Amino acid sequence: MKKILMLLVVGLLWAGVTRAQQTQYMVFDFIKVEKDQLFDYIEFKDLLEKVYRQAFNDKVINGWDFWSLQNGADGGDFQYIMVTYYNDPVKMMNGIADEEMIQYTKIAYPHLSDTQVRQLFQQSLTMRELPMRLYMKVLAATEDQFQFKQGVLASFDLMKAVEGRYGDYEKAEIEVFKPIHQNRIDRGLMGHWSFLRSALPLGSEASSTHLTVNLYKDYMQFFNAQAYEDMNQTDEQRKAVNEGLSSRDQKWIYLATLENVVR
Repeated sequence: MKKILMLLVVGLLWAGVTRAQQTQYMVFDFIKVEKDQLFDYIEFKDLLEKVYRQAFNDKVINGWDFWSLQNGADGGDFQYIMVTYYNDPVKMMNGIADEEMIQYTKIAYPHLSDTQVRQLFQQSLTMRELPMRLYMKVLAATEDQFQFKQGVLASFDLMKAVEGRYGDYEKAEIEVFKPIHQNRIDRGLMGHWSFLRSALPLGSEASSTHLTVNLYKDYMQFFNAQAYEDMNQTDEQRKAVNEGLSSRDQKWIYLATLENVVR
């Protein structure tokens, strides 16, 4: 009996370690919708949530978010960011085929005929453009219990590592900036932070190489975090921060509000 209990305990511990070490992959779709179609697309995103819920139930994806941008690239290139989560790089690259999406739509809307579903799907494709798609791999994340729900705020910061300092930049994010963000979370000034690298090979002309995700429960927490300054930082810590900042170029900051979520 003792041996059986010991095996069960070891098995549970090993399962926990495996889950903790499981790498997460994320696809960021930046979506542009023409102004005269914004209202229709706002309704369509609710359909998307139901469709991706079916994919989540089938374990095809690990989660799905739909964010409304508060600011972003010049000229209003995007209005939305859609994030799809995977636990496998092959699944991420394959994505969900159009025919699979149609089948999930049929499940989500059983009262619609096959023709109606296909018309709805084609209509959605003509409503929007995808000017940019990023395939990312999570390298580091804070320890927290952040709850994804409508209304939470995100800052998606696109970074480009300085040529020749790729390793320096990643080391700085993980060893210098992650503890800073963890401290902010512990103080209630932030909800979550994660650091991602492009999952695909990139050339020197790539506009970005990395991405940080900063999550806040609301605007109050966001602005409090911006105003916070750690007066207890040592000279050595400030030097490490400055060296880390010099190893990358912050290309864009996209501030967004969560509108739909599947978990």
